[in-house]
Amino acid sequence: MRVGLLGLGRIGAFHAATLSGHPLVDELIVTDADTERAKEVAARAGARVGDAFEADAVVIATPTSSHAGLLTRASALGLPAFCEKPVAPGVAETVRVMEAVERSGTLAHIGFQRRFDRGYRAARDALRAGELGELHRAHLVTADPLPPAADYVPGSGGIFRDCHIHDFDILRWVTGREVETVYATGANRGAPFFADAGDVDNSAALLTLDDGTLVTLQGSRYNGAGYDVRMELAGTLRTQVAGLDERVPLTGVEGFRSPGEPWPDFVTRFHAAYTAELDAFLRASQGKGESPCPVRDALAALLVAEAAELSRREGGPVRVAKVVRG
Repeated sequence: MRVGLLGLGRIGAFHAATLSGHPLVDELIVTDADTERAKEVAARAGARVGDAFEADAVVIATPTSSHAGLLTRASALGLPAFCEKPVAPGVAETVRVMEAVERSGTLAHIGFQRRFDRGYRAARDALRAGELGELHRAHLVTADPLPPAADYVPGSGGIFRDCHIHDFDILRWVTGREVETVYATGANRGAPFFADAGDVDNSAALLTLDDGTLVTLQGSRYNGAGYDVRMELAGTLRTQVAGLDERVPLTGVEGFRSPGEPWPDFVTRFHAAYTAELDAFLRASQGKGESPCPVRDALAALLVAEAAELSRREGGPVRVAKVVRG
């Protein structure tokens, strides 16, 4: 099959390397607003620069503002599409894209790579199999070792939409439950460009699921020890953690220390997951399975992120249903 790749920044270039070596891909067509970068990536990946929509399926890794238009165009053309999150910056536009995609009946897979991580999948299987007993509590951590570039932050949507949306998606996927209420807060402890953009660089939240399970969340743009992403599930029989591996950036005062070097960034940490999700998309686009993450799931995660941001700004708990109603 021919695959078109739009956007060749950091994650797009990574996808180019993955796609160029995939056994289902006969030809890779790449495009980017930076023509020189497109030529360089194409040369490395053995691809050609051209119209990515002249393909059998497309992968969208462009800036957020272009996702909605490109995903809608792909569905109108009947092309299966993989699109990095988010579908769109806001709820209303995400709903419009979802409706257009669902009317077309075309495959659309939104990139939430944690669903393909070995640890998170094992945690989901264990919980669903009853090995943890009844889930009473969960805790999620997403902490970056270094902040993003200053010019990225104003258009990112804020830490809950940009960063923690992955936590909200994986929470739903692992537990099979919906988030009902969010109580979120944040602080500015680093560079002033976060506050200047109306954002925070450290975050925390308390979420209540529809069965009463309590979930705590914390995040940071300044986790100097390394990239730290974990999910703790505490049940009546067992507590299990996804992400507590040999490279977790934790040190215990009693002597515990991870034997490996800390994860430096999200691409390195989730390398295998990114590869697996593209494989799943390619196979689904050939009719060998359904989309593992349709637009409707991406909307559900966005609604929680919107509730968290609203809670942070208003200083009190927010029901996700309030965001749904607008």
